[in-house]
Amino acid sequence: MTTTPPHDVLAIGRCGVDVYPLQVGVGLEDVETFGKFLGGSAANVAVAAARLGNRSALISGVGADPFGKFVSAELARLGVDNRFVVTNDEYPTPVTFCEIFPPDDFPLYFYRRPTAPDLQISADDIDVDAVQSARLYWSTVTGLSEEPSRSAHFTAWEARNRAPLTVLDLDYRPMFWDSPAAATEQVRRALAHVTVAVGNREECEIAVGESDPGKAADALLDLGVELAIVKQGPRGVLGKTRQSSVTVPPNQVDVVNGLGAGDAFGGSLCHGLLHGWTLEKTLRYANAAGAIVASRLECSTAMPTAAEVAELAERTAAEAANA
Repeated sequence: MTTTPPHDVLAIGRCGVDVYPLQVGVGLEDVETFGKFLGGSAANVAVAAARLGNRSALISGVGADPFGKFVSAELARLGVDNRFVVTNDEYPTPVTFCEIFPPDDFPLYFYRRPTAPDLQISADDIDVDAVQSARLYWSTVTGLSEEPSRSAHFTAWEARNRAPLTVLDLDYRPMFWDSPAAATEQVRRALAHVTVAVGNREECEIAVGESDPGKAADALLDLGVELAIVKQGPRGVLGKTRQSSVTVPPNQVDVVNGLGAGDAFGGSLCHGLLHGWTLEKTLRYANAAGAIVASRLECSTAMPTAAEVAELAERTAAEAANA
C-alpha cells in the first residue's frame, strides 16, 4: 500500500554498481584503484531529486548478492525509499565500469548479460497506488528494451493514465537494443502515455526521426507530449510547449567526468516542475545541476544540494547579464 503523503518523485529503471577508476586519463587495463558507487540512471535521478529535498522512491531490481545489499542500503542512505526494489535470485546485480578521459570521452562498459534484475521487473511488481499517487513519475527508455520490464512499464503508465508530470527520459543506449528501429517502435508507443519527454539530439532522432532541436521538439509535441526538452550539449537546452519556447545556455565548468550530469539535470528538472517554476528557471537550474556533477568524479554521491545549484545558476545568469 502507498504511504501518506505520496512520493514527490517515483522513478523506475536501472540501478547497479558503478566501478569508477580513481586514475584519470588512463585505460582500464592500467587503472590500479577503483571507487564503488551506486549507479544506474533512474537510481541517480531519484538520488538527485532527494538531495534537493524531494521525497523520492525507486522501482527496480537487484541480485541476491552483496552488491544488491549495497545498492539497497545506499539508496536508503542517500534518501531514496527502496521498498519497491525487488531481489532477483537468478541474475546478479549489474556492475558498470567507465574510463575517464576529460573533457568529453567517458566510455562505459556494462556488465548486464544475459540480463539484469532491473529488466526483470514484472507487472506484478508495480505498486499501482504508488504510481497513481506520485506527484511526478519518471521512466527511461532503457526499461522498454526487454520483457518483462517493458510490460511492467506499460502497466504502470496505464494506471497513471497520463496524469500531469509523467516523464519519459529518452535515454537511448544502443547496446541494450537489437536495432535502432526496435527502440523507435517502443518509444513511439511510450510517448502516447507521457506528458514530458527529455533527451539529447541523438535520442530525439531515435524517438521521432529528427535531430534538429526545434523540429524534434515539435514532433514530440505533435505526439501529445505537453513539454519537450532537447539537450544540445554546448548549445544549451531547449524547452518547448505549445505556448512557449525557451533556450538556456550551458554553464562553464572544468569537466572531470561527464557521466551522471544528465541524471543530475533530471533530478533538478523534477524539482523545478514540482515547484511550478517557470520553464526558463527550471532549465537554468537543471543545467547548473548537471554542470556541478560533471565537475566531480562520481555520480550518485556527487548530486548537488539546492543551495549549490542556486549559487551556480544565479552566478552564471549574473555573469551573462553583465557580459
